[in-house]
Amino acid sequence: MVTAGNWFRYVYHRLDYAATVSYKSYRKGIITNKKVVDDVWKNFFQEALTFTHWNKKGEEMVPIIGPEASTLLVRKIPTADSKQYSIGDVVVFKDPMKSENFLVRRLAAVEGDEMISTDEKDEPFVLEKDECWVVADNESIKPEEAKDSRTFGPVSTSSIVGRAIYSLRNAVDHGPINNSETSVLKDTSVLEFELDVDEMVKNHKE
Repeated sequence: MVTAGNWFRYVYHRLDYAATVSYKSYRKGIITNKKVVDDVWKNFFQEALTFTHWNKKGEEMVPIIGPEASTLLVRKIPTADSKQYSIGDVVVFKDPMKSENFLVRRLAAVEGDEMISTDEKDEPFVLEKDECWVVADNESIKPEEAKDSRTFGPVSTSSIVGRAIYSLRNAVDHGPINNSETSVLKDTSVLEFELDVDEMVKNHKE
């Protein structure tokens, strides 16, 4: 049963998302200031806060995701604003090595954080503005096999398109993803209104 609190939180998230997307379009000159309000309401009523992402087979995010292909429910992140995500979140972002592909990794550090390598030969450095560091969850694989920031370096936060909030491996193996406490609280109402396991199962690719 939907609680009143979650209903209000969900409406707030939809309005915040709609306003953010419309303002982004206004800043880019896509819409005029006279059209902003209309665009906000259009986005509020027509745009979902989530999308599904098919994640191919891989060991990188075991045991949360994989090793078999998974269908993920992803909370949209419309801007690179640091308030949209937190350290510990599992994020979906454009592959720095192949921009038409997307990777799923855990956010480990953000701009201003100092990165210190376990290899004494590497000099410490600080992540610059709009940079973040992403890592694979599976600690049993070698860094070069993890395909994360240890191999391709910092990632631009503008490449992040969403936060994975639910993972479906198959019809009986599925559940919410362990993100930061802050993000879990933000996503609870979204899951309640936009999670459709039956639909995910129907569209799941083996």
